[in-house]
Amino acid sequence: MFQPTMSDPTTAPLRRIQRVRHELLMRDLEVSRVEQLSPHFVSVTLHGESLASFRSDSFDDHVKLFFGETDRRDYTPRSFDRERRELTIEFALHGAGAASDWAGQAAVGQHLRVGGPRGSMVIPTDYDWHLLIGDDSALPAVHRRLEELPPEARVITVLQVGDAADRRLFTGRAQTEVNWVETPEALQSAVAALKLPDGEGFAWAAGEASAMASVRALLVAKGLPKEALKVAAYWKAGAAAFHETLEA
Repeated sequence: MFQPTMSDPTTAPLRRIQRVRHELLMRDLEVSRVEQLSPHFVSVTLHGESLASFRSDSFDDHVKLFFGETDRRDYTPRSFDRERRELTIEFALHGAGAASDWAGQAAVGQHLRVGGPRGSMVIPTDYDWHLLIGDDSALPAVHRRLEELPPEARVITVLQVGDAADRRLFTGRAQTEVNWVETPEALQSAVAALKLPDGEGFAWAAGEASAMASVRALLVAKGLPKEALKVAAYWKAGAAAFHETLEA
């Protein structure tokens, strides 16, 4: 694991995330392609002319997917092709649930209602280094970020995926060190052991609520200022339709 030392973060210029608001629109989209990525991940591509006005300016944007009248879940747009009017979402297939059940049987021609995104939190790409942390629910956002970062970007990832068959070969031009772990405890141990690089960096993390609260506390203890940190709870054990950003 990469272990250079970190300079005093209080001496570095702090940049803030740019918040961009979007018009909230609902779209009825049709499944145009389904691809099994690994044993527990499926990619579903949705098509519709209403996507002509779709915007997703940040790798961790989320849209709301509607499964029937009452079930709705937040998901990251994995990719978007305006010319083809296609939006791709990746689903983790773990246990029973409205989203997992739907994705497991998704077929070309089915319809899905999609709302948003309401806005984007655009994180600059020109930091001296980037740290990406998460469990398998964060893999689509991490993959998109690595594809969007420039070749000179320096990236460290710490990613928790229990089944080795679900680990993926990331595409992208950034200089990336990928560290895989299997359990939430191993994820926290790996983050605790990190010695952050010199210069101005940004840490992004997403995953299960309690695990991410611990990760956030570890990063704050290392001296990372809140302006250089974004941690999101994508899900919470025992709760449905859970998503929130963790604050200090």
